[in-house]
Parts: sequence; C-alpha cells; structure tokens
Amino acid sequence: MKMIPNALGRMIPEEIDGRKLKPFLGAHATHGGGRKAGPPIRATVDYKDKLRSSLDEAIEACEIKDGMTVSFHHHLRNGDFLINMVVDRLAERGLKDLVLAPSALFPCHEPIIDHIEKGLITHIEGSMNGPVGRACSLGRMRKCCVLRSHGGRYRAIQDGDLHVDAAFIAAPCADSHGNANGLSGPSACGPISFALADSLYADRVVVVTDNLQPFPVIPWVIRGGNVDHVVQIDRLGDPEKIISGTTRITRSPTRLLIAEYAARFVRDSGIMDEPEFSFQAGAGGISLAFIQHIAEIMRERNIRSAFARGGSMKYLVDLLNEGLIGYILDGQAFDLAGVRSLRDNPKHIETDPFTSYNYHTKGNFAQRVKISILGATEVDLDFNVNVNTHSDGWLLHGTGGFTDATDGYITMITAPLLRGRMPIIVDKVTTVTTPGETVDVIVTERGIAINPGREDLIERLKGSDLPIKPIEELHRIAVEMTGEPAKPVFGDRVVALVEWRDGTIIDAVRQLKP
Repeated sequence: MKMIPNALGRMIPEEIDGRKLKPFLGAHATHGGGRKAGPPIRATVDYKDKLRSSLDEAIEACEIKDGMTVSFHHHLRNGDFLINMVVDRLAERGLKDLVLAPSALFPCHEPIIDHIEKGLITHIEGSMNGPVGRACSLGRMRKCCVLRSHGGRYRAIQDGDLHVDAAFIAAPCADSHGNANGLSGPSACGPISFALADSLYADRVVVVTDNLQPFPVIPWVIRGGNVDHVVQIDRLGDPEKIISGTTRITRSPTRLLIAEYAARFVRDSGIMDEPEFSFQAGAGGISLAFIQHIAEIMRERNIRSAFARGGSMKYLVDLLNEGLIGYILDGQAFDLAGVRSLRDNPKHIETDPFTSYNYHTKGNFAQRVKISILGATEVDLDFNVNVNTHSDGWLLHGTGGFTDATDGYITMITAPLLRGRMPIIVDKVTTVTTPGETVDVIVTERGIAINPGREDLIERLKGSDLPIKPIEELHRIAVEMTGEPAKPVFGDRVVALVEWRDGTIIDAVRQLKP
C-alpha cells in the first residue's frame, strides 16, 4: 500500500479498498462544487398504502442484496433497539458484504461484532463508540472503516461519496404516509434530524415507529414524500438511555477549576459584551459546570445569549426558561428534559446537519457560534486535537459534531492536564481529528494556552489575571508529573480513515497490537 503525506505530514493511503483518497490540504482549503446526488423516484410503488405488516416485510420490500449499504440514525443513543433488530434479520437472509452506515454506534450495538466476524458486514462508515470501535482497532473488519463528523456525514451522502441503498429511520412518532418526528411516544428522543440526509438521498427509505398516529404528524422532520415504507413495531428503544456524558455537574475540584477558568476566559475576552453572543457546550461534567459559571456572569452583567447550540439537557433548558438564552438550536437531546423542552417550547428549535454543520452548502451556522467548549483525549504542541483514539491507541470514540463545532469564533478545549496518569498534552497526538489551525484555547487546571496564531485573543487577554502559559510549558509540567508516556504499538494495516469535513483524509488509524 502506497502511503502519502497530507498537509499535516500524516501518512495516509493513496488508495484503499479500491477508493482513491484525497489528502487533507487545510481546514478551509476546499469549498465543494459539483452537484448534489439524487435518489431514484420510484413510480412502481403504491404510495396510497405504505404500511407494511412487519419489519420483515419492509426489509423484503427494500430488495437488499449482497454488498449494499444500509443506514441508521443514533438519536436513541445507547437505548437504541432498531439497529440490532434489522441487522439480525439481514443475517437471517444469508446476506454478506454489507456496509453499515449509522450516524453512530454505542455499546448497546456490541452484538453487531458477531455479524462482522461472520461476513454479513465488511466495514462501518460512521462513528463507533465503545466495543465496535475496539473491534475495529483489532482489525476484525475485512475492509477499512470511515469516521466522519455529523456535518461530514451529511456532506458525504449529499455529494454521493456515501451512497445509501436502504435507510431505516427510527421514528418515535409517525403517520402512515411516513411523516415523522421524535417528540412523543414511548421512545421519544427529541431530534431525529441526523436521518434527514438518509431520507433525502437513500434509494429506499423505511420509517419504523412504535407510535403510529393519524395523518398528519407534525412537525414532519422526516417528510412522507421521501419515504417508501412505514412499519410499526412494539418498541424502538429505551429513551432513558439516551443520556450522554454524566449530565451532572462535576464535583471534582480540578474539573470545577477548569470550568471556572473557561468561563473567566470568555468574560475577560470581551466576547460576551459583543452583539449576538452565543455558545456551545456538551453534556460532560466540565461543560455543565462551565454553563453554570457563564450563567452567573450573564446574570451579573445582564447579558442574554442570542442562542445556545445543543445537544440539549436540563441545564441548558433551565437557562432558556429563565430568559438567559434566546433560543436553543438543537441537534440532539442528551436527556429527557431536552426532549420535553423541544416538544413544548417554541424557542427550542430542532436543527439538522445540513443547516448547522454541512461544509458544502451556501453557509451553515456553525460559524455563527462565538464560543465552542469541547473536550479531547489528546492535544499536541501544534494544537492538533484527538477525540477518536486514546493515548493507548484504542479507537473508542466517533467524531460526532467535534470538527464541525471548531468552526466557531473561539474553539476552547477543556480537559484535566492528566487523565489516568497520562498527560493530555503530548508532543504529537496519536490521531489527528481536527487540525491546530481550528483550535484556539486549551484550558487545564494548571494553566491556559492560547494558540499563537490567535494574536487577537492574546491581545484581548492581556489584562487578565488568568494563568496563561505557552502550551510547551503545560506539556513540560505534565511530563514532569508522569514521565514520558509509552507510545502504542501499531501494525501496518490501516483499519479506519478519519475524514475532514470536506471529504479529504486528515489521518489514518492503524491496527493495534494489544
């Protein structure tokens, strides 16, 4: 296999599994062009009656053959039942060499590994969290997997890089025409808009629901005009398990200090005092503590955020209800409070990856977010960030919306300097998920590093009493505490590609020698 360097000097295959690869050229080096892909419009289906009597009948109607690509969304997260259910039935048909294209997989999808080993699935094009990612690291898939961000996945489907033959859309609420949303029913999970691209571009689209309602179901996040078949089953999943992260504010003094530093940095930068202040933070303990601190500053200064970018959870919903946030623009719910708010509050808006993150559009609103608070497994001296693999080399995380969110005005990584006796700041990250040119600030309990390329931020923070230090000093402190960490041992085989938002390859993940 011929390996070539990309713009970051990372070695990637020139070609793999018959696919000619485009090396990463820079965060904003390419801007799309061409035309959108288009699905067939089938005139042979009786659209007066889309209801199928069973999931098996719906699968049969999709005419799935060996080598085809089947897709799913992940809004039910670790409570999803549908993916395992469909894959089991595909296995019963004796199919082989399928490509699985979910927006993400979670620990609940571990049974898929058995189907991979038996030849039903050759590889996965989608985020892998937990056991399936571990299986990928061990080389248990016959072909190379592809990791994309949420916006990158939409782009890939839209551009025709990822062709979906059959899409199965878990719909907590749907009608017999195929109009669907995630707002009500026993499996209500809030947004289901990660399946929008699948509904628009897949050859065949199946809406699967456990809550069939009379026509019309509104709002129709998934529109019936894009749906071939509708089927009702007993249960889509367990919404109690959609919870992401801790969804509780951290009690760790170290992590609380990091959150305080991050909020003070935002305050001292002056960005809160400028028009259209907005922010994005996740559902982890540090992010929730940051939200709490930033809310206190907003109250003290009588500042209101124009909007906050979701994932939504209770703490963000509380700020919306208090009036500190004008709108929540929500891509996925991280707890049931987010689900209820999306259903009941007209200022809580469901967004989709086309509107929020897709790089090949006439504009997405990721660039309108002023502060993005993100986590990481590693950061290096060039500010490159890794969220896919750990320092020990295991592929355990998908990209999610990480690289898309780095398009904001200030991208801030919050993380403890050490994690499990491993330094988070290293000389070179194990895997590059996002390039240093998109990362502005690293906040740890031992100090804050500002990317030297952000001279404007350095100038803004000149009068601050925060412990701002060069990233090299933070690295030195970490290594003095732990010693130089051992590097993982990889084989030669490339088991996964990390795509940048534009479809170029920013890094390659190699098989791990356990």
